[in-house]
Amino acid sequence: MLSSKITVKYKVMEENKQVKTSFSAKIRNYLFTGIVVTAPAAITIYLAVMLVQYIDAHVKGLIPEQYLPEAYLPFGIPGLGLMILFVFLILVGMFVTGFIGRALLRLWEKILISTPIVSGVYNAFKQIFETFFSSSAKKSFQEVVLIEYPRKGLWTLAFVTGTPTKEIQDFTGQDELISVYVPTTPNPTSGFLIFLPRKDVQSVDLSVEEGLKYVISVGIVSPVSKTEQMERLQKLKDKKHHKDSDKSRKQDNVSEEK
Repeated sequence: MLSSKITVKYKVMEENKQVKTSFSAKIRNYLFTGIVVTAPAAITIYLAVMLVQYIDAHVKGLIPEQYLPEAYLPFGIPGLGLMILFVFLILVGMFVTGFIGRALLRLWEKILISTPIVSGVYNAFKQIFETFFSSSAKKSFQEVVLIEYPRKGLWTLAFVTGTPTKEIQDFTGQDELISVYVPTTPNPTSGFLIFLPRKDVQSVDLSVEEGLKYVISVGIVSPVSKTEQMERLQKLKDKKHHKDSDKSRKQDNVSEEK
């Protein structure tokens, strides 16, 4: 009798322990889920606010105080400096696309390129911005590929950038030699330029944008292949087509009833 009571009491204690463990595990999972959901948004908002405040402070410092909204309003306008910078960049872009703007830009670049030390820094940053922010970025990176780097058996995501010069091809003695850029993570603006035979390169069904996202996210964000993108696009088109067909059918039915 006593042993049965002890057994029942032990089972009750074990059940209570399991309930407590299960409850604490759920609370821990809820906590981690909350962190995963809120942390990226909070960090993004914080960095965005810091960037806006930084730009506002520097841009407003270039404007006389009597022309600032604070001189006429009892409050400031957040993001005013960012808006002014945005408009300024648009105007600069419009100006340099014109005949006079292009001529002045060429003169300015000529001065910078002819200046020692400054020319190297200017050319480096110019190439980086043109590669990643200009409309020719897609042409700069022609294809996403996999190569065995830094040794056999290890595969690295890379981008085909073109064909090396005839001198390099003659020196290596390789047929169909291509230039491949291996970016570093999470900053793809730095990396390695490698010359490889085409047969040693494995093509990947990814767009350049998806490949860059994969590199910047250090492999966390799973890329969407071109085939999947086409399938999704086709599904959206089919869905829109069905909606339009249903709408036109309903309109025909209404007109027939009238």
